[in-house]
Amino acid sequence: MSVAFGMAVFFMLWWIILFAILPFGLHRTQEEAGDVVPGSEPSAPDRPKFLKVIVLTTVITTLVFSAYVSLRAQGFGLDDIPFFKPPGASYSQPGS
Repeated sequence: MSVAFGMAVFFMLWWIILFAILPFGLHRTQEEAGDVVPGSEPSAPDRPKFLKVIVLTTVITTLVFSAYVSLRAQGFGLDDIPFFKPPGASYSQPGS
């Protein structure tokens, strides 16, 4: 795996995991808290804690990416997943 490919995979995983983690920990909106900042949407989170979300996303992504690199180094690929290969005998061949 090249460095550029590894960075691209890490980047994609980071964004996917970020959007999976983002909703957790948001308890109430600015409207519910009674403190709407002028110029912002009332449904915006009261205290978003973005630094915590970014650090948690990076840690989880590093663990997932490490597992991916480990499996790839051992030679594991999509062909090793049994249900990923369609059974050849069950599909009829066109023209036969």
